[in-house]
Amino acid sequence: QVQLVESGGGLVQAGGSLRLSCAASGRIFSGYAAGWFRQAPGKEREFVATINGSGRTTYYADSVKGRFTISRNDAKNTVYLLMNSLKPEDTAVYYCARAYRATIRTEDYDYWGQGTQVTVSS
Repeated sequence: QVQLVESGGGLVQAGGSLRLSCAASGRIFSGYAAGWFRQAPGKEREFVATINGSGRTTYYADSVKGRFTISRNDAKNTVYLLMNSLKPEDTAVYYCARAYRATIRTEDYDYWGQGTQVTVSS
């Protein structure tokens, strides 16, 4: 059974950093794009970042550009999201997912993790 498991979330002060990891149960990321999304209470799930299958192309939401970095290590079947200069408005549950191509569209992703909570205090 395919599984994506996020980790690395937690409570951090504004201006701090966290690195999220998304580990796959098998080689399901190999050749596929991966993405990170987030959902804050009372809000819809929104795109954060995506990386293509080769790792050479990335896209970011304007709200995180310059602060967050997505990367991948296919040898470890893992995708990462390094988050710097965190702000209270970054507080949300963060999800990783897989898609055939790098895209910002939620509906293009077929496998999803269960999410990890990130809370940024002011």
